Amino acid sequence: MTYLPRIYQDFTQRFPEVAEAQGRLAQAVRDQSPFDEKTERLLTFALAVGAEADGAVRSNVRKAMAHGATADELRAVALHAITTCGFPTAIAALRWIDEVLAAESGRARDGGPDMA
Repeated sequence: MTYLPRIYQDFTQRFPEVAEAQGRLAQAVRDQSPFDEKTERLLTFALAVGAEADGAVRSNVRKAMAHGATADELRAVALHAITTCGFPTAIAALRWIDEVLAAESGRARDGGPDMA
């Protein structure tokens, strides 16, 4: 089962039509992409890092890893942010990556997703 943050679950329950429309848009964008899924997820992760979007970074860490990206690849993307987005942005992304990895490791040890 895929981990879904509580805030996303609440959003989809509260606004199902909007969530469905957003999902269709995301799929339409993916359908137009010339990139393989792993590359696409790394690009989306990089955009989230550049936007300093904590939740999007965390979500895209999980999605990129589900499509074969490694922790080292994610950290390399975050390091690339130094020269374009600035040192604080890169450091924040590295912290968010490590926090997601630690949480994922904890969920794996506990035997399942933490839906809190």
